[in-house]
Amino acid sequence: MLDRRKLLQYFAAGACVATAPRLAMAKADTDARLVLVILRGAADGLAMAAPYGDGNYDGLRGELALAKPGSEGGVLKIDGIFGLHPSFRGVHSLFEERQAILLHAIATPYRERSHFDGQDMLELGASPGNLLRDGWLNRTLRPLGSSVGDELAIALSQNTPLVLRGTNSVTSWAPSRLPDADDDTLSRLEDLYADDEFFATRLAQAMESQAIAGNMGNLRRRGNDAEQLKAALQSTARFLAVENGLRIAVVESGGWDTHANQGAATGNLANRFAALDEALSGLRDGLGSYWSNTAVLVVTEFGRTARVNGTRGTDHGTATAALLLGGAVSGGRIVADWLGLANRDLYAGRDLYPTTDMRSLFKGVLIEHLGLDDAFVERDVFPESGNAKPLTGLIRTM
Repeated sequence: MLDRRKLLQYFAAGACVATAPRLAMAKADTDARLVLVILRGAADGLAMAAPYGDGNYDGLRGELALAKPGSEGGVLKIDGIFGLHPSFRGVHSLFEERQAILLHAIATPYRERSHFDGQDMLELGASPGNLLRDGWLNRTLRPLGSSVGDELAIALSQNTPLVLRGTNSVTSWAPSRLPDADDDTLSRLEDLYADDEFFATRLAQAMESQAIAGNMGNLRRRGNDAEQLKAALQSTARFLAVENGLRIAVVESGGWDTHANQGAATGNLANRFAALDEALSGLRDGLGSYWSNTAVLVVTEFGRTARVNGTRGTDHGTATAALLLGGAVSGGRIVADWLGLANRDLYAGRDLYPTTDMRSLFKGVLIEHLGLDDAFVERDVFPESGNAKPLTGLIRTM
């Protein structure tokens, strides 16, 4: 027979969630919303945002080169050098509304080509050799008032990603793999644990989370990566669009390792870009009025080789592109120290050369958007990163 603890664990999981955030939370020191989207597998920055105006682009990229703006399958023009992949129509609209910034030739300090190590460096916010063990976004939470039972950050994932792990309390949510419990069962559980504060609270939290997520909880992670990403960002919008609730969310998207048959304007990578674009549009729609005070970071652990490989794809590289989107963003522009794509300007003769430290982007967003103190960010969030100066002017001022 199941004891009462196991019984509750089974039904609470079946009813809704892996772990359950609360609705009634302590007020944070900021009303800003921040969403971090991690593209795991090393997304190709030269495909995401093509430097079509660079004279070496077409020859270097070969069959992966995108056509110029105005051509069939051509890039969506941002300026005379850069254009977005044609799948990013929603993101391009945000550029036209001055709510998006493209950051190019950007990278963490990591210079090897292991997905695991590269993702660790991205999420730790550290340099190679640094002994940090907690994620930079967890370190961010201390001055914002996050505590046990009053969490301000959520991972839309079965497991809390490294970027959110640490001493500050966070929560997570993901669709359950178990069948839903019916209303009668939940009612009986509420009665059963009415006098047990711990279990009654956990059940109430789970039911609240499910109410916020709505039918997103019914997907049970059976869809493909594109469907799961769309569902995760829809749920993100529901969790963040709550007064005095969550402020920060982390969403993961896998499958960006394009060693073979990558495609150009169409194909495997183009389909992934289209799914990401649709998911980001859904996030904006779901946030409603909260979008005006939201910033969304879209990042990946490193880029890919500039040239096509023998299997019509690209291999692990160095610099890539990142996106900063949102109603709070002072956008419509590119941030890039662009060296170019001549052979002499490639990193190790094969990769886009990194000229902007990813931590400079993170620092700028934390300082300007979340209102964190510069000294705290430098000392506690990104220690030993003095060479990575915070980017400025990323967030609009009232």
